Amino acid sequence: MIQASEIQAGGTRAKVRCDELGGSPYSDQADGLFRPYLGPAHRATLGRLAGWMDEAGMSVETDAVGTIIGHYAGTTPDAPVLLIGSHVDSVRDGGRYDGILGVTLGIEAVAHFHRHNRRFPFALEVIGFGDEEGSRFSTYMMGSRSAAGLAQTIDDSVTDRDGITLRKALADWGLSTTRFKTARRENVLAYVEAHIEQAPHLERAALPLGLVRGIASQYRYRITLEGQAAHAGTAMHERRDALAAAAESITAIEAIGAAGPDDLVTTVGFLTVENGAPNVVPGHVIMTVDIRAVTPGVRENAARQILEALEAISLKRNITLSVEQVQDLQGALCDEALNAILRKAIIDTMGYTPPVLLSQAGHDAMIMAHLAPMTMLFIRCAGGISHNPAESVENDDVEAAHRTLVSFITRVGEER
Repeated sequence: MIQASEIQAGGTRAKVRCDELGGSPYSDQADGLFRPYLGPAHRATLGRLAGWMDEAGMSVETDAVGTIIGHYAGTTPDAPVLLIGSHVDSVRDGGRYDGILGVTLGIEAVAHFHRHNRRFPFALEVIGFGDEEGSRFSTYMMGSRSAAGLAQTIDDSVTDRDGITLRKALADWGLSTTRFKTARRENVLAYVEAHIEQAPHLERAALPLGLVRGIASQYRYRITLEGQAAHAGTAMHERRDALAAAAESITAIEAIGAAGPDDLVTTVGFLTVENGAPNVVPGHVIMTVDIRAVTPGVRENAARQILEALEAISLKRNITLSVEQVQDLQGALCDEALNAILRKAIIDTMGYTPPVLLSQAGHDAMIMAHLAPMTMLFIRCAGGISHNPAESVENDDVEAAHRTLVSFITRVGEER
């Protein structure tokens, strides 16, 4: 068993570094954390990470998408690569540990082996993606999609809220979407991502670490309900009330989600009423529907039920229904062989068999699964709260994650 004293508090250092990156100049928001893709805070953060990677014995590069990669060579020049990573960007008013903790933990794992002058029959690379959240442009996971070599259609004329185009933001960094294909990582053995859980299951179980079975697939729809705006004095049986149709639809969507398997969740997260007023029967409503599930086929079945329910409600209420699918994000199951190694690493480090968890949130790991086998380690966070300044992790839990990553990498090396 790896002794904690041998690791020299790398987990605590990883957490402290996340705290440092939680304020100026690593945030573009004066009163909180906001680190959007290709912003000043993103640039400053990559500079700080590059310094830490260099100290840990890694050579450092930034690829054609603005992803930072630290490389720790293997025992041979052509050794395959074990990738350790997550994302460095954040949502507006975000938390200090979502994504970035996986990057700093990766740096600390490599630093441990560098201090002990240990190499493996594979190289170690710590990778920090810049566009997982999509918090600046209407894009998401461009970094991991490019690293995985996936085809993607990108409109680089899209703008952020300040009117700056993606094309301009990339050009300011010397980047262009025309070169994204060059960011594909080669000869990758596996990908591992450590991440806060973003759910309360570990906290309820009073356990610091969990093993991820899979990441949910996602559908997202934009629903438009077109009725007839009318005076509030209009008789009830004569109305074509789009908002009432939306309300009935939301109830149906919630019921379908609640009746499905445990890994199914359904959400209406946005609703707008056009020209709404207290004395007007609403005639035009737009809402979003988000459907997520891990088990193959569950998401698709729920989507079919929801669309059938919306069609029935619209027909009954004489409402015109328009459905636009705006996202189809394929989830991924973690690799069984890697999960077996990670399970042994948790047992080795913590002395308990970890719970197997599902991730309803999306992660770069689901994209990297197209390139290589992947696994994920979940770390307990207070209340399961994330994407929020209240996001919090304990030093001891992060220490446990660090020791587990070191054990995992060591075990992978022993099995090569």
